Amino acid sequence: MQGARARLRWCGAAVAVLLVLSGCGSGRAAPGPGDPAGTRDVGVQLFQWTWNAIARECTDTIGPAGFAWVLTSPPQEHVTGSAWWTSYQPVSYRVESRLGTRDEYRSMISTCHRAGVKVLADAVINHMTGKDTPGVGWAGSPYSHYDYPGLYSDAAGDFHHCGLTPNDDIVNYKDATQVRFCELVNLADLATGTAHVRSTIVAYLKDLRSLGIDGFRIDAAKHMPVDDIAAIVGQLPRDTMIVQEVIRGAGEPITPEQYVGNGKVDEFGWAVAVKGLLTGGTASLYRDLGPAWGFVDSADAVVFVDNHDTERNGTTLSYQQGTTYALANVLLLASPYGTPEVHSGYAFTSKDAGPVQDADGRVLDATCAAGVGPTTTYTPGQWVCQQRWQVVDGMVGWRSAVGDAPMTHWWDDGSDAFAFGRGSRGFVAVDAGSTPFSTTLPTGLAPGTYCDVITGALVDGRCTGTTVTVADDGSAALAVPAGGAVAIHVGARQGG
Repeated sequence: MQGARARLRWCGAAVAVLLVLSGCGSGRAAPGPGDPAGTRDVGVQLFQWTWNAIARECTDTIGPAGFAWVLTSPPQEHVTGSAWWTSYQPVSYRVESRLGTRDEYRSMISTCHRAGVKVLADAVINHMTGKDTPGVGWAGSPYSHYDYPGLYSDAAGDFHHCGLTPNDDIVNYKDATQVRFCELVNLADLATGTAHVRSTIVAYLKDLRSLGIDGFRIDAAKHMPVDDIAAIVGQLPRDTMIVQEVIRGAGEPITPEQYVGNGKVDEFGWAVAVKGLLTGGTASLYRDLGPAWGFVDSADAVVFVDNHDTERNGTTLSYQQGTTYALANVLLLASPYGTPEVHSGYAFTSKDAGPVQDADGRVLDATCAAGVGPTTTYTPGQWVCQQRWQVVDGMVGWRSAVGDAPMTHWWDDGSDAFAFGRGSRGFVAVDAGSTPFSTTLPTGLAPGTYCDVITGALVDGRCTGTTVTVADDGSAALAVPAGGAVAIHVGARQGG
C-alpha cells in the first residue's frame, strides 16, 4: 500500500467575566440542541505515565471528558537509567519497560477502549541505542551498540554507517542524506531499506496491534526515507492511525509535506507560531494559522502547544508559562485546523530529568493533585495533569459541541483581542494582551444563558462557573481579562 493514506475516522447579559484560567475539571456538559453527539478528535499524550495509571485516567477523566485517543510512551524494552530519554533507546521489542508489563499494557488498552478512548503507541523504529558500552536492557536482554541478539547485527548489514561526517553523526540538517542515513546523536541507525529490518519492525508493530493498539506515532520519522516508512505502514491494517514526527526546519530539504502519503504528521510549525503570537506577536493573526502559513493541510496535521521534546528545548510554550500556556491550549482546541493533541507530563528543572521512580527504577503511578491548573506552583517530579485543568476540560467539550462547523463571526481589534464563532454551535473571545477588553459581539448562538466553560461546566442544569447571556439578537456583552478567554457552546446552556 505504498503511498496510500493510512487514516482512521474518529467518532468522537451582560456579564463582567472575572476569570482566571485555573482549576481542575468539574464535569461534562450535557448535550444541547444540535450537539453533534459523539464528535471526538482530541488526543492527549500522557508522557511517561505507567500503563496502570493510564487505564485509570481513561476511566476516570479522559473518557468522560471526551478525548478520542491517548498516546503512550514507547512500550518496548529500553536501556536502563533515570532520564526520560531511556524510553527512546530500544534494546529489544519485548513489551516490558519501566512503565509496566506486557499484560498491563494489554489491560490498559482494553480499559481505555471500554471508556471510549483509542490508544496510540510511540513507536521508536528509526534506531536502537546510543550506548557505546555493551549492557543489559530493562527486561534483561543483552546488547551492544550494533548488536541486538535475535534482532539486528552490524555483520548482517542492519545498520547505516553513512561515512559522511565525524563519528557518522548528523551535522548538517540541510543535507537530506545526512539526516536520513547518518546517526541522530549516536543512536544506532537502522537500515530501514532492507527486507530484514523492515520485516522485524512490522512484526513488532503487528504485535502491538494484536494487543489492541489503534495506531502509532512514528518517532524520528524525518530520519527515515519516505518510501521506507511507506513499505512498513503499508503492511499494517488499513485502519491503523499513523502520525509521523517530521520537525519542520527553515530552509531544510526534508519537509512534513513529503510524508503525508503515509498518514498524518506532527505540524511543529503551529506550536512555534502560537508561541510567537502570544509572546510579542499580533495574536489576531491566529485567524489564518494553518496552510496560509505554509503548514500542511488540516486533514494531514496533528497540532499541539507542546510535546515532551519542545517543552524541554524551549521552542514552544510549556506549563512553565502558566496562563499564557493555558490560553494557547484554548486556541489549540478552538481552531478548525488539524487534529489537536494535549500534552500532559511532569514538572522538571533539568531537561534530562525522568519521572519519579522507585529504588528499582520503576516509574511510580501518576497522581493528579486536586485543583491543579496553570497557576499551580509545581514541584519537580509532580504530575502537571493538563488534561484535568478546567480550561482544557472545558475546551475539549467545546470542541465536541462545535464539531466541524466553520469559523464565523470573526472580530478583532487589530492586535491582541479577537473573537469568533463556530457556526451556531460555539463562540470564544480571547484577550492575549496586557489590558482587559469589554464589548458586545454577535455570537451566532440562540438566546439563553450559557456556561463559560473556561471557568466551569453545566452540572445538573446549572453552571458551576460564570455565565454569559446571549440576547434575542444573538449578541452577548463580554468582559475578558488580560490573558484570558470566554467560551460558550450549545451543549452548556442552562435550561437546555
